[in-house]
Amino acid sequence: MLDATPTAAEARAAFWAELRRDARIVVLVLAVLWAILVVNAVAFGGELVKLGIFPRQTLGLRGIVFAPLLHGGVAHLLGNSFGLAMLGGLVLLREEADFWIVTAVGALIAGLGTWIFGRPTHHVGASGVLFAYLGYLLSTGLFERKPGAILLSLMAALLWGGLVFGVLPGQPGISWESHLFGFAGGVMAAWIIGRRRRSNVRSSVGALPRR
Repeated sequence: MLDATPTAAEARAAFWAELRRDARIVVLVLAVLWAILVVNAVAFGGELVKLGIFPRQTLGLRGIVFAPLLHGGVAHLLGNSFGLAMLGGLVLLREEADFWIVTAVGALIAGLGTWIFGRPTHHVGASGVLFAYLGYLLSTGLFERKPGAILLSLMAALLWGGLVFGVLPGQPGISWESHLFGFAGGVMAAWIIGRRRRSNVRSSVGALPRR
């Protein structure tokens, strides 16, 4: 009978291969955002920001799709890039599927919440998604109840817990609404993923042969 257990060398190779893939995804996402910023500035004179979320206007609903891709300028995107790389990278390290689920749920909830409750101005930027990553990282330990997930949540709280104050109003020029609802979307995504994983574990245990 062959032993299918990977060797230490094979496990290391698989780990580094996955890490390189995760890094490529982060770089690709940031490259797309920066390319859109340049095209908007050069070809459209910055007018694409009007595709952002405009609360309670029917046409403003299109911003749910476009707002995370658009930024008001270099400083705006530069401020989001580091957080997207660090927090998004940590989500990717858990599992690539988690990254896409958190991104999609976070963008949707951030967009809808901002459209319903936001101030009457154009809201653009990926910070809603950034806060979704934060919400996921801080709450995944609560919903999954596994040592790795709990450790990740504790580490995120220690290193980036102060970012939570970004959901509070009162900062001029900052869409705190997208921060707040993006964070809520991240928590919701953590609940969805945690519930799915617990269900998979119960199914696996139930499928074990009895003696």
